[in-house]
Amino acid sequence: MIQSAPEARSLAQLLARYRQADNSRAIFELVITAVPFFVIWALMLAGVAYGHWIGLLLAVPAAGLLVRLFMIQHDCGHGSFFRARLANDWVGRSLGVVTLTPYDYWRRNHARHHASSGNLDHRGSGDIDTLTVSEFAARPRWRQILYRLYRHPAVMFGVGPTYLFVLRFRLPIGMMHGGWRPWLSTMGTNLAITALVAGMIWLVGLGPFLLVHLPIMILAASIGVWLFYVQHQFENTSWSRDEAWSFHDAALYGSSHYHLPAVLRWFTANIGVHHVHHLCSRIPCYRLPDVLRDHPELAIVGRITLFESLQCVSRTLWDEKERRLISFRDAGLGQKPELKRSPFA
Repeated sequence: MIQSAPEARSLAQLLARYRQADNSRAIFELVITAVPFFVIWALMLAGVAYGHWIGLLLAVPAAGLLVRLFMIQHDCGHGSFFRARLANDWVGRSLGVVTLTPYDYWRRNHARHHASSGNLDHRGSGDIDTLTVSEFAARPRWRQILYRLYRHPAVMFGVGPTYLFVLRFRLPIGMMHGGWRPWLSTMGTNLAITALVAGMIWLVGLGPFLLVHLPIMILAASIGVWLFYVQHQFENTSWSRDEAWSFHDAALYGSSHYHLPAVLRWFTANIGVHHVHHLCSRIPCYRLPDVLRDHPELAIVGRITLFESLQCVSRTLWDEKERRLISFRDAGLGQKPELKRSPFA
């Protein structure tokens, strides 16, 4: 690490001055994201209605805008997008209907992720499941195969994201016995989604609705999971046992700075500046570039480029001795024949 824990803690205090939300800026960011999304959706529908299938290519920018709406919802969950909690909560709940994500349930689960990120003794709250080399080796063969399948790109970035947003978020998984609030959030969102989908099908028909929205949703879900994956699953991330774990070190060094081209930074609402976000989660997404501008030394911490991020896919196990993520092959565990077709192996 390039800084000690006390310095990381001091840095978090220094960054607190960026926490002030700007309501005018927040409204502007919401409008320039939501309006283009619904306009593109309508254009795609018109294209389908008139047989212009090339209009389905608009699913790519539409998915990018849906990802950006999710990132705004994410900021609302941290109470950082607007100044008032009421505005954050109700905008977040409304966006949760569009993103298929129950806002209050997700907010609680995501808060647990921030509180335990990088702690090997408290894994499982909103994380990508990550085993150490010794844990994987100690598992029976069938559980090793399941972990390999879970980590395979076709599952992690293909069927997995669709399952997560379409099916898993329909129940408060992980909080089934957490009282009525997670259930209220999840069932309320489900009811609103059902009403919205039923209304859209009644207006435009089942076929056109699925042709337009399904590609957008599937692509956006995969992009969202990819972003979350790269934010913590990189070679020199930070994992520690309870006795050595530090919130500030884990935030700064266990989260990446995903340095993307400008247009992708806009579509992802600067979430690539993830190490700063974890260090001070109340900084609005539209102020994260200000932090890097004023503190350029942070730009090199955990920095990975778009090309470098492709290498993250093969890093599947935490090596506690070398303190880095490694691949099955690096761990001397080989690769199962049925998984060799992956270009990321």
